[in-house]
Amino acid sequence: MKRNLIIVEGLPCSGKSTTAQYVAEQLGITFVDEGSGAHPADYEFHAFLTREDMAEFSSDEQQKILAAGTEKSGGYIVPLGGFSGVLFDKLLQHKVYDFLPWETERPVMLDKWREFADKIGDESYVFNCVLLQNPMCETMMRFGFDENVSEAYIREICGIIAPLSPFVVYLKNSDIYNSVKQASEERGDDWLNAVIDYHCSGKYGRKHGLSGFDGYISALEERQRRELDILGRLDIDSVVIDDPQKDWTKAYSAIISKINEVK
Repeated sequence: MKRNLIIVEGLPCSGKSTTAQYVAEQLGITFVDEGSGAHPADYEFHAFLTREDMAEFSSDEQQKILAAGTEKSGGYIVPLGGFSGVLFDKLLQHKVYDFLPWETERPVMLDKWREFADKIGDESYVFNCVLLQNPMCETMMRFGFDENVSEAYIREICGIIAPLSPFVVYLKNSDIYNSVKQASEERGDDWLNAVIDYHCSGKYGRKHGLSGFDGYISALEERQRRELDILGRLDIDSVVIDDPQKDWTKAYSAIISKINEVK
């Protein structure tokens, strides 16, 4: 069986990026990291404007938006990297992640997954997250939806990518507190303050009264629990690696073996 898509999932600081890159190198296929630019299945730094939204912009601004954007999903997908100043600030309020209402974001993202699945051809990819992490950050952390809503959305994505024979590698972490603590010393206060703010200021964080580092860890612990529960119920091939940081050589060997198990 040829696997056109392998996705490495897990919490922040679990080693997803390094693991995904290793798997891609071992299999000789394309590695796509999060935040790497023009992701084939994700909108990392894009705005989405409906035709009604365009009325907020002047004629000159509309011309610039149309020149940079692409008409799809009933509106316009606009990469934000080429904008600055006042226009950038206005477009940022329509960023696909962080600002769109769920009823707008969901179909836009599902269209992106369909576009990827339709265009992949004979190519094969290893993605760092996007199947569990991104949907959970939106549905759980930002919107505060319950687990059933998150699972339903992830199932929709799985249905779209099913023809690609996807395989999920999940890096489970039983010592989240110390892993994040160590990573924060390397990544710095700006990174830590940003992730704490995101996880504690969204609807989930506010609902549960989360704050500070301990609140962030609490959110991650619950997110991992939900992700593993959902993954266990999905009709998708996967492997869960417990605490890979204890022995990366052993973990990598188990991952490659599992990916190659079904042929």
